[in-house]
Amino acid sequence: MPQNHQPGETPVDVSESPSTARPSGRREAISRAHHDLVTITKARLSMLVVVTTLCGYLAATEAGLAEFRVMTLVHLLIGTILAAFGSAVFNQLMEVDADAKMVRTADRPLPTKRIPVGVAFVLGWLLAAFGIIHLAMKVNVMASALAAATLLSYLFVYTPMKRRSSWNTVVGAVSGALPPLIGWAGGNGTLLSWGSAFLFLLLFFWQLPHFVAINWMYREEYERGGFVMWSNHDVSGARTARLALGFSLCTLFLPILPVVTGVVSVWFLIPGVLTGLVMTWLAYRFFKSRQRPDARTLFFYTLLYLPLLLTAALLAWRSSGN
Repeated sequence: MPQNHQPGETPVDVSESPSTARPSGRREAISRAHHDLVTITKARLSMLVVVTTLCGYLAATEAGLAEFRVMTLVHLLIGTILAAFGSAVFNQLMEVDADAKMVRTADRPLPTKRIPVGVAFVLGWLLAAFGIIHLAMKVNVMASALAAATLLSYLFVYTPMKRRSSWNTVVGAVSGALPPLIGWAGGNGTLLSWGSAFLFLLLFFWQLPHFVAINWMYREEYERGGFVMWSNHDVSGARTARLALGFSLCTLFLPILPVVTGVVSVWFLIPGVLTGLVMTWLAYRFFKSRQRPDARTLFFYTLLYLPLLLTAALLAWRSSGN
């Protein structure tokens, strides 16, 4: 819309005036900083760690092994999320060169230098240290030790192994299966039980078809980044799809363990076997087609499988399910 002005005056474009440009630029900077913070801490992925830790705590209290305490749970989740954030920052520091080579990670704050390496290093240390210390002081030493073990195995075993062996996915699954044990220990203070074993195995076997599907979907990216994955040089997809099917079959039989050992009620077999059947069927479809759309469908189903089975397990958990 034209702006009225006196003859001889230079028209002023209000949209470019400092008074309007400054707030807009500030909002943009705040939005970018928030996005970078979410990215460098892998906040969305870290929330999965929080949810599985929560499930571990609820399972321990549901089993009657500990009294449910709101503040214990709050401190447990605070310490866990801080440690998870710190682990994510260090992981990106260790893989900044690889991230720069891959399209889906090239815009992260470290490859683009929007966050200096030194700042990220200090941030990672502060988050990880505060998280582990907070767990030791406000929850118990066992929960703190498990959080430290998760962080150390993720950073110093799994992360470097990604460049050396395709079996890094199995090692990473061990690290990724520890968070529910942090929750279990936070509510119980102990570790060895059939209940904690089931939670560990559930997270472990869930991750394998989940990450095999991701391997296949982004195989060119992983090769470009220098990562050694099962999908590398698997042009036909036969090996990758076979692994996805084999690991999915494990989820089909997994629900038998907690029922036989008395951890959950027998009705848990219904959702347990049904969800495993769907997983196996989708993996079989991928095995037959070896096409990206079927790998993608399997991947998205794994995102549904875990919350469904965790919810069913908590509802079926018995007071003697230790």
